[in-house]
Amino acid sequence: MLLQRIISFLIGDCCGALSPLYKRLVDNIFPANQKNGLVKANMEKLTFYALSVPEELDCIGAYLSKRMSKDVARQRYRYVCIAMEALDQLLMACRSQSINLFVESFLKMVREVLESDKPSLQILGTNSFVKFANIQEDNPSYHRCYHFFVSRFSDMCHSSDEDPDICFKIRMAGIKGLNGVVRKTVNDDLQANIWDPELMDKIVPSLLFNLQSGECTQNHSPSLLRMSEKEKSGLVELTECCFRELLRRAAYGKIKNVITPVLMHLDNHSLWEGTTFAVHCFKIIMYSIRSQHSHLVIQQLLGHLAANSKNSATVRAGIIEVLLEAAAIAASCSVGLTVLEIFNTLVQQLHLSVDYELTGSYDGSINIGSEITNAHEERQLQEAVIRTISSFANTLPAYQRSEVMLFIMGKIPGIHTAVPSTGSGPEGTRMIQVMLLKSLVQVTASFHTTNMLKTQLSSYLEPLLSVSLTKDPEVQLLALQILISLMDWHDNRSKLLSMSSILDISVLKIKVVKCSRQDNLFMKGHGQMLYQHIYLACKEQSNGRQHYENLFALFAILSVELANPEVVLDLVRLTVALQDLALSTDEDLPIYNRCAIHSLTAAYFNLICQLTTIPAFCKYIHKVIKVRQVNSPHLLPEGVFTDNPKLPASLENVEGDVLFLQSKISEVLGGGGYNTERLSIPFIPQYTDDDHLSIGETVSQVELQSRNSPEKEERRVTEEITFKALKNVIVGSVDMEEQDREWRRQVMEKFQKAPFKEIAAHCGPRATQLHRRLNQILEITIRPPPSPAGTMLSSHGQSQRSSVPIYDMTFPDLFLY
Repeated sequence: MLLQRIISFLIGDCCGALSPLYKRLVDNIFPANQKNGLVKANMEKLTFYALSVPEELDCIGAYLSKRMSKDVARQRYRYVCIAMEALDQLLMACRSQSINLFVESFLKMVREVLESDKPSLQILGTNSFVKFANIQEDNPSYHRCYHFFVSRFSDMCHSSDEDPDICFKIRMAGIKGLNGVVRKTVNDDLQANIWDPELMDKIVPSLLFNLQSGECTQNHSPSLLRMSEKEKSGLVELTECCFRELLRRAAYGKIKNVITPVLMHLDNHSLWEGTTFAVHCFKIIMYSIRSQHSHLVIQQLLGHLAANSKNSATVRAGIIEVLLEAAAIAASCSVGLTVLEIFNTLVQQLHLSVDYELTGSYDGSINIGSEITNAHEERQLQEAVIRTISSFANTLPAYQRSEVMLFIMGKIPGIHTAVPSTGSGPEGTRMIQVMLLKSLVQVTASFHTTNMLKTQLSSYLEPLLSVSLTKDPEVQLLALQILISLMDWHDNRSKLLSMSSILDISVLKIKVVKCSRQDNLFMKGHGQMLYQHIYLACKEQSNGRQHYENLFALFAILSVELANPEVVLDLVRLTVALQDLALSTDEDLPIYNRCAIHSLTAAYFNLICQLTTIPAFCKYIHKVIKVRQVNSPHLLPEGVFTDNPKLPASLENVEGDVLFLQSKISEVLGGGGYNTERLSIPFIPQYTDDDHLSIGETVSQVELQSRNSPEKEERRVTEEITFKALKNVIVGSVDMEEQDREWRRQVMEKFQKAPFKEIAAHCGPRATQLHRRLNQILEITIRPPPSPAGTMLSSHGQSQRSSVPIYDMTFPDLFLY
């Protein structure tokens, strides 16, 4: 044995001088004693030789790889470290076209080191690979593959070594290695396969597994639980940086391949329940990807929510919570058409949740194999959906929020379309109505874009008024709250919700704005419909305190935001009609409702008299309020809208000075410059299936038009003023009032009961007169155009143009097609 060693030594010593130069240079960098490190002087010679003769790089790499393989097999790990250090220095120094061949040897050595069971060698190989990943190569590689490195680094990320320090170092090395693979491959078009689902299914879960290290649970290894907080935070911070870099480098077509493993990881580890980690994870995603790709993440979340529609309520609620956070971030960028898709999916989930809650199972029937639902969890899910709808809508721009409001309103059952067939029945329909209205309440409460609301107010008005007339008190109240929010353009709602008969409303600091032309047009077109629905809403026997407070707020908002002289008079007429409603014995209203309506009228008269700033009007209203404070406190808001209202047994003695008299109100308003003829026509609404104006209201408008006609104005101007006329105005006559009242009754009865032909015959002369007057105006405004036939000669020999109206001109055939 000794002889063989001596012979081999002599052969090596004799033949060493005959070996190639690169081999001798490589051999010289290794010290004679393993305890020493790399021979730096010889390493410099090797580097100089590699730079001088770049075609030898491949041979140098192959020889180093061969030596290192022997050292690994013989467990001479010191020489292995020296070989890796030499490779790193050569790789960093050389920039030649033949570097690709050297890289193959380098990656082969790194792979061999990573396959070792020694943690120190794994960390050494990872560090070398990271250095290589930071090098920008000039020449592309057509055959290089990194599948092994992805698998190995992913496996290192899941290390569960018993030693916490070793476990921490190996995991850190695995994360750095994955980051190096991503950094090396994403910029190389020939290495686009890094985004393949096969590799993403390894990279993304490995990163998420370590990102979750900050939340130590029973699912983690004991070594991780024994790590210090500093090590855990360092691990999470490095993982987050790597995850963000991966997301930043993802192109449009690769986003799905990154997000799908995230969703699968959250599913497999039941991380939707609790949502803390899931929300944190998607916040990283939304803030890291390019803003123009945000809608792709939202679409995948929506699809995942639909795929889990029959999963437990806690899972669906977690996905919805994540969707809320992600959509709120995406709203600041560009969501596009995905906005309506989000709300459509949320409404569908609301329908499904209601069905699951009422039927008790996910398949609509209780069978042996069906899974039973949890009603409490379903209600929590419904609250999460409502919160998501409102919160996401509030993050949108004004124009999109308006579209979303119309979209949600269109989804409320019973407004525009029939309710889709579900297994929940009428109770489910009511629940969906309430939930969607609650979400609209939250959306409209923070929506103060005045111009856009004024433009689209008519689109919201009719659906809300139709909902407000349902028999459900909660639905009525929600519809009223939405309507008030839409009309409250100057944040006066909070100041007007509490009814009061205080003598000075200046303490409320109400912001009153002059009514614009647009507001006048809106009230002319929709005012009568509003008054009618307010009256009918006050008649509901199921009304409570909140209903009347919101009705008063609606009264007040109309007076503050949309008031002009005509609107003020109509609101006063409506208030007087409500007082008559509370006094009427024909309506079977409870005592509380009657007292509440009386209180509402008192509070509104107290408000409107101070808004109109007519001293006589204020004096009269305050006089009645003071009488009520002494004799009938149950007719004021302070006596009714309390926790323990003291109500009388009956309201038979409500008369005299405690009532607001229409005649007295007309007198004081007339003295203030208002045309009080409008107040003499009683407000008599009548509910129809089409929600059109009642016959009595039509008569009121006809009478007002006739009274305000130009002919009557002329007669009023040319009327002779005599002493007798002044005396009649000042003193008045009971007979004249009786005659006037009888005349109005006959006119109303005529329009209500007379045949249509008789009414048409009565209105015929006025229409003929209007047509004649219109013809006169057209004849005056017509200018004689040039006749197509040219000029004509008069009897005196002078040229004269024929005056032919435009609508009677006859054009030659040349101009006809």
